[in-house]
Amino acid sequence: MVTIIKQGATKKSIEEKLSKMKPKKRFNSKKHTGVIVLSEKPLTIQERLRNEWN
Repeated sequence: MVTIIKQGATKKSIEEKLSKMKPKKRFNSKKHTGVIVLSEKPLTIQERLRNEWN
């Protein structure tokens, strides 16, 4: 969201505009913790995938 504040705006008008803004929703990463079960270490997977390019 973009809020336009013109030059010379008073502190009160700026605070009013900022208070009208809706807060952003945050990403809840805890809900996805432990969802993927890996059969090998992530570093081993990464090395194997990078070696495929050679």
